[in-house]
Amino acid sequence: MTSSSLLGSELPLVAAPMAGGPTSTALAEAVTDAGGFAFLAGGYQKPAALAEQIATARGWGSPFGVNLFAPGPDRVDTAAFAAYARALEPEAAAHGVELDPAPRSDDDHWADKLALLRENPVPVVSFTFALPAAGEIAALRRVGTVVLATVTTPAEARAAEESGVDGVVVQGPAAGGHSGTWDPDRAITEAATTEVVRSVRTVTGLPIIAAGGVDGPGVVRELVHCGAQAVAVGTLLLRADESGASAAHKNALAAPEFTGTTITRAFTGRPARALHNGFIDRHQGEAITAYPAVHHLTRELRRRAGQAGDTGRMHLWAGTGYRSARTGPAAAILGHLATAL
Repeated sequence: MTSSSLLGSELPLVAAPMAGGPTSTALAEAVTDAGGFAFLAGGYQKPAALAEQIATARGWGSPFGVNLFAPGPDRVDTAAFAAYARALEPEAAAHGVELDPAPRSDDDHWADKLALLRENPVPVVSFTFALPAAGEIAALRRVGTVVLATVTTPAEARAAEESGVDGVVVQGPAAGGHSGTWDPDRAITEAATTEVVRSVRTVTGLPIIAAGGVDGPGVVRELVHCGAQAVAVGTLLLRADESGASAAHKNALAAPEFTGTTITRAFTGRPARALHNGFIDRHQGEAITAYPAVHHLTRELRRRAGQAGDTGRMHLWAGTGYRSARTGPAAAILGHLATAL
């Protein structure tokens, strides 16, 4: 059995941050209690709510991390956005939602969250969607925080190392939810996470956490053997007892009508892997790159679809290993994943 020296956890297994609800504090605590490492999902949260979660996590007596969405390109073709909003009107009408054709932008309270983490340091902070400025990274490191950047290519890994991070989260295309790519226009091509890890290892000696496509103990072992110090798991924890994912989402992962996953921009304007459903069928071809504008456009529609159990219109984030997601305590899921280490 190996451990993660970078993160300070007994097991080299990480609960990936799943923003929007799935990463509950109960799930994160259960993972740390089982010897793994857990990230709190800071994305979409207001700073005060994140501060409350951090205060809770300090009581666990184990290291933990916070993940933030770093602001990336925010380019919106207003005409294309308005056209996409019109195309989605029948979907919205099904749940009594009116769509705003004017794009909305925000930086997810970036400055306030950074200030919170400088003033109340946590053991680890990771970033996804973009690379923060070198000065922002240095400021966190000065207060004793280990800083990680999510990368999806060797070029991103080189840039992350030059910026002064302590390690990288190497995300393969098989990962569920949003891709961490810094270029949301980039076509995400299929590749095994082991391939991406090996390619990143050719350009940097930084510690690596591997993420994406984990469907059991064998993949965990392969990723560790190819150079990852730890392996992040997201989809396989979605059906855990402590998960904050909706019942509709949990059930869809095991439902026979969902036979595969697709990378799509249809829900948020940024590439993300989800269970292939009717919404994707109807809008994949006309989806645009415009995050967070499309995220805000569809947010209320997706929320109401979730409340109604309308899985044909929900963003059912899932990695390629979704069929291996099992119910039960998070500790049992981690224990199973650790059996081949």
